[in-house]
Amino acid sequence: MQFLSVRRIDRSFLRGLAVCVLGALPLRCIPAAHAQVLDNDIGSAPSIRVSTPLPAAAPLTTSVPPFSQPEALFPNPFGLTKYLRDRGVNFLFDNTNEFAGALTQPTPGFRNYRQGASNAGQYANELDINWEKLAGLTGFATHVITVGRYGTTANRMFGDWLDHASEDYGGGGNVAVHLVLAYGEETLLGGRVAIAAGRIPLASDFAASPLFCNFMNGSMCGRPKGITDSNYMPGYPASTWGFRVRGRPTRSTYIQTGVYPMENGIYAVAQHRTGFKFNGANILGYTIPVETGWEPVFAHGTLPGHYKVGAAALDEPMPDNLFDSDGRPYALSGRAPRMHSAGWESWVMFDQRIHHPKGGGKDAGITILTGITYNDPHTSLRNYVGYLAFLDRGFWPSRPFDTIGAAFTYTKIDRGVSLTDGYLMDVGKSLPNHATGIQGHAEVLEVNYAIHVCRGVVFQPVFEYYFNPNAQSNLRNAALLGFKSHIEIL
Repeated sequence: MQFLSVRRIDRSFLRGLAVCVLGALPLRCIPAAHAQVLDNDIGSAPSIRVSTPLPAAAPLTTSVPPFSQPEALFPNPFGLTKYLRDRGVNFLFDNTNEFAGALTQPTPGFRNYRQGASNAGQYANELDINWEKLAGLTGFATHVITVGRYGTTANRMFGDWLDHASEDYGGGGNVAVHLVLAYGEETLLGGRVAIAAGRIPLASDFAASPLFCNFMNGSMCGRPKGITDSNYMPGYPASTWGFRVRGRPTRSTYIQTGVYPMENGIYAVAQHRTGFKFNGANILGYTIPVETGWEPVFAHGTLPGHYKVGAAALDEPMPDNLFDSDGRPYALSGRAPRMHSAGWESWVMFDQRIHHPKGGGKDAGITILTGITYNDPHTSLRNYVGYLAFLDRGFWPSRPFDTIGAAFTYTKIDRGVSLTDGYLMDVGKSLPNHATGIQGHAEVLEVNYAIHVCRGVVFQPVFEYYFNPNAQSNLRNAALLGFKSHIEIL
């Protein structure tokens, strides 16, 4: 096997490495008495609220739920953090950096493919305001998250466009400040009802889990990639106007729904480079998701689980992946694809901690995750995506916050897309989705070990293996080695 070669070190990698090194200075980087590893970064804040059942004997008194407060490198500089939080203002700042380099050579014969390495990352800010404390508005809070992203992703070097090797690549507009979300939320009846409106990433509330970003590759981190298969489905760091209501009829159950106007080019820079363009000129329809979940806690509170099922109706024009308006393959007729007035997506997801070590911390133990997303076969690229993963935290008593993880995802390309690829190849035309061969199925394996270095600092070596990159059997499998670092600065 050829040793990893890096032809060029990206400046963004040097910046990210500098942040990691400076943030880990011994003067400030000290052990923590309690830590949450990668479950509690800034992007996971909305999904943490979904994943938190009501407390035992919850009163009916309306109040704002506690804000996310992960351990930080600088937990209370000059007393400012405590001063602000006592008055209802919660400010967080973090950096996530992701590096991946190919251990294998790419498929020969493609001029743009090469063996190399890349680095991607983001810095993020979160501002939560409890207006009940600040202005006496009972149960009302606002949430704002902005990011700046840098770098690129390694998977395109060997021909894959389905699953980023570094999840933090893309969607940030290549600007210093990109608005991810900004919305207000009213909580009623002791948390039994929560109503939100504003700029909201739909996939941060629906089909979401804070556990997904214990991994680095884009088929898992953020959300299983099948959820954002539509070009109109907003997921972090993209958002649209939205209205969402969540109800908790019992302590361990919830149901939520909402209405989200869908905007054309949600991930493109023309309309959403900064995220601050709020006009509705490019709204072309609506998405209505529905999700219900059960969140039991077994074994005296040590074995939490989350079981959810949901679907979304997409009321917007979507092209057929095979036929034209006359019912013939558009690749053969040369006509435009048939347009559907609507489509749909669905998902079933489970995670359950199955073991908690005696004497371990509240987050310690083995957790299993599995699920599947299934999309409209007439309009989708990914017909379905299935995943199976496990996390083991605190398996060494001397390293209570370290986590070992493994995840495997399977992506099945829709039959209509595969047939269209074949027809286009037969007539010598270029293929959609950056394909250079017939797309069928793809798999991604990731194994990692997250090291809790000290308070607010996590360093995670990562191994990734891509089977059938871009779901193409004509491309060589690819192995990558890299790391993910997360520094919660404030």
